[in-house]
Amino acid sequence: MVTNPPELLSTTDVGRLAGYSPQQVRDLERLGVLPPASRAPNGYRRYGARHVVAARAYRALAAAIGPVAARTLLPALAEGPVDAAAARIDELHGDLALERRRVHEALRALDTVLIEAAEDFDDRDAMTIGELAQALGVRASALRHWEREGLVRTTRSGGSGGSGARSYGALAVTEARIAAALRAGGYGIPAIRSILQEVRAHGNRGDAQRILQQRLADLTRRSVALLAAAGLLHELLESMPPWPHGE
Repeated sequence: MVTNPPELLSTTDVGRLAGYSPQQVRDLERLGVLPPASRAPNGYRRYGARHVVAARAYRALAAAIGPVAARTLLPALAEGPVDAAAARIDELHGDLALERRRVHEALRALDTVLIEAAEDFDDRDAMTIGELAQALGVRASALRHWEREGLVRTTRSGGSGGSGARSYGALAVTEARIAAALRAGGYGIPAIRSILQEVRAHGNRGDAQRILQQRLADLTRRSVALLAAAGLLHELLESMPPWPHGE
């Protein structure tokens, strides 16, 4: 990382120092992520140290929260007071911490699922929808929705095609618990359906654990990127005046 780049940098210089192509630098300026560049007598853009810091801050922030959100947030942070920027960064760290807690809770729930799934299940222990909803801490309507989405397969009283009360046996309980754990970890219905299809096809319930572990690794990467972004934002806010728009 090059520190204190000189003034009067070219588009290529800023891209090299920040890890972008010249076209990406021009795009970031057009989108308002970078402050407007001055123009040399020959019409070429001329950038300075603050442009490099802003480009690096955007790169780190995009890695932490995604490029679309970062494009909106970075100019707002740079134009506002320092305390507002600090509060917003704190909120982003809090969001990541909350998501990490949810994934850890989902992993603990999955550990319990895998242990109990290996135990003998007596058909007489089958659960009603109300009992299972209470055990999982979800609403009965959620279980019905999961069934419609193909996440949980239940049996009905009245035989094949029966329309009676739902009954959740060993397999259905396991599927519902995996779905609940993954939902707690932040996964959507399509992703959970894909995981359960793998579980049904190969009997490998560890796939769900592996995916949650990958999510934890991604959260760690995003947290580190947000720390880097916070440092660069501090440099931008403390050392540079807010940039004008519409020049």
